[in-house]
Amino acid sequence: MTTFSPDIVDAILRHMNGDHTDDNLLIARAFVDPAAESATMTGLDGDRGVWDVTIGGAVRSASVAWPAGPITERGEVRREIVALYDGACAALGIEPRPHS
Repeated sequence: MTTFSPDIVDAILRHMNGDHTDDNLLIARAFVDPAAESATMTGLDGDRGVWDVTIGGAVRSASVAWPAGPITERGEVRREIVALYDGACAALGIEPRPHS
């Protein structure tokens, strides 16, 4: 399993939790529990992303595997999170926004 340096992980978590809170929730609802009330990305490695997901007022940690399988490079993280977002939209019947 690949681990990323703390500065890389911190930058990704800051971005996801600052700019993509709705995406975190969509991923949690599609891949963890449709009743998810909120989700905060708390970690990642080469195999998965990790979120704290609130369901029924209780918080639990949940990991979601990267769609394309294990990754080893920082640039692959964006690709995999976008794939999770697109998959979540498809699963939930939501039109995804375009990616730039």
